[in-house]
Amino acid sequence: MVHKPAWFRDGEVFISYAPTCGINKDGEELYVVDAATGQRTGIIDDRMADDVDRLLAGLTPSAGDTSRWVRLNHDEPFLAVPAYFDERPQREFDALLDGDDFDGWSSASLGDLIGRRWVRASAGHGSPSADLRTGEVPYIKVSDVRAGLININPSNRVSSVVAERFWGGSDSGLQAWDLITPIRTSKNIGEFAVLMPGQERVVLTKEMLVLRAMDGAPFDNFYLLWAMTLKAVRRQWGRVIFMQTNREDVGSRYREIRIPIPPTSDQARVASGAFRSYYKESQKIRESFLAYLAKDDRHHVFLSSVEAVEEAAEDDSEM
Repeated sequence: MVHKPAWFRDGEVFISYAPTCGINKDGEELYVVDAATGQRTGIIDDRMADDVDRLLAGLTPSAGDTSRWVRLNHDEPFLAVPAYFDERPQREFDALLDGDDFDGWSSASLGDLIGRRWVRASAGHGSPSADLRTGEVPYIKVSDVRAGLININPSNRVSSVVAERFWGGSDSGLQAWDLITPIRTSKNIGEFAVLMPGQERVVLTKEMLVLRAMDGAPFDNFYLLWAMTLKAVRRQWGRVIFMQTNREDVGSRYREIRIPIPPTSDQARVASGAFRSYYKESQKIRESFLAYLAKDDRHHVFLSSVEAVEEAAEDDSEM
């Protein structure tokens, strides 16, 4: 006979996804910090132990707890990552849809939308080695995706021959207004940036995800960006990003992210109006400034554009 403790359940696993376990990243004791003074207290911050204490006390996890029971299905692989079973992001998303602002709306996962061909998802092109990074085509790394924009760095570029090899053809396959996020080795996984017009001819490192609303969808890229930036959507990424050795990685689990779906395309356009105006008006100002710079070549101004990188490459070749 194998002894079964009082808390044991056949066919179920108790999972704690508490954020602390009493030790910090350096392996030292983690203390609770007094919010009023900013000083450490003498109390060990071990919320995982709190979950275990509640388990041993026979308390059933409630909605606000950081633990739950999970039914085992031996026919399916078991993802032994506690954060993956955190139901709080989904509950927050459900609460959002229950609000008056979303009356009549539905929801769908990115996987559903990709299956319906409403959204196209693709990966980055590849990662050229350091010795290949000389030329005129910008190479975009995960660190270049910041603050909703793709920041082209003129010091990172490859030749057209190398670019076309990674593109698999004569163009990048990217379009203006595509949405791009890192999917590995970045704290910014799930933070989307917009590819502005004129930035299409770039090589994206392979650790990127590119989303594009397709013609048959009842929404456009600006709505998709609006949806992906909702806090209740953004928080869902926390449960699908796993650590791969010491690097963050989301794999194909991004397909589980759910977003609101409006009843009509008109409602989608109204909801995302501020995003559309911001990026399109920004592009108009950008084009006006670029036109000025084209007329007056006395300035050395970098505007995060493919043109600037090409100009930098020409300057290098003349030295």
